[in-house]
Amino acid sequence: MVDSGNRAVPAPKNTFDYDAELRHHHRRLREAIDLGPGDSVLDIGCGTGQLTREVAKVAHEGSTLGVDISPGMLTRARELSAAEDVRNVRFEQADAQVHPFPAEHFTRAVSRFGTMFFADPVAAFTNIGRALRPEAQLVQLVWQAGDRQEWVGTIRQALVGAPVAAPTGGAFSLADPADAKSVLTAAGFADVTVAEVHEPVYYGPDPAAGVDSVLALRMATELLAEFDADETERALDRLDAVMTAHCGTEGVWFDSRAWLITARR
Repeated sequence: MVDSGNRAVPAPKNTFDYDAELRHHHRRLREAIDLGPGDSVLDIGCGTGQLTREVAKVAHEGSTLGVDISPGMLTRARELSAAEDVRNVRFEQADAQVHPFPAEHFTRAVSRFGTMFFADPVAAFTNIGRALRPEAQLVQLVWQAGDRQEWVGTIRQALVGAPVAAPTGGAFSLADPADAKSVLTAAGFADVTVAEVHEPVYYGPDPAAGVDSVLALRMATELLAEFDADETERALDRLDAVMTAHCGTEGVWFDSRAWLITARR
């Protein structure tokens, strides 16, 4: 337990494995990215760089840049790239909304759930667009609305112990396809298409691992921070029951829905 004043919040045993959680979404995104060996690729919100490395291996005669605002994730991305001997990739700590990318440099821009937190999405995508060559492809995954995410509603309800309103904004800011198309069109993109991706998300091999995964999320720490020790214990019991109910022979899975959005500069 981590003692925070009069509140007892459990410390997770493991960090959340975001790449494992999104394994099916990742496959769908990779299938949608049209890459050649000489492409120059920008990965927006690259995290620990799984997509960045895979793209770089295909565009082996070109180059790939992964940007993220988290220095810790970028450190891990560089470590993994070195371990896999991916040499045509680099990572920068940068806010894609305002970063001065070289003009008309990239032939592709990609993002796996990394574009939903822009304060001014039109300005952000305009900035990204300036970095793309004419006719360059943008391919991104974004979440559909919070009320369409079993992992959001079920886990939040387990922690709180009562039905909770679905979150809006933030991770779900591009959940409305019409809004997403409007933003990209205003930012100078054309041929915007939106396709549904209905895939489950993974929370670990067993209920205990699922609980640990949730406790590593900010969503859980913020909710539990309001509880005393007894309330926390009850919340963890409910969370364990939910993980047990969603655990099968291949681990703990929850339903989810995303949009695969493509556009042309």
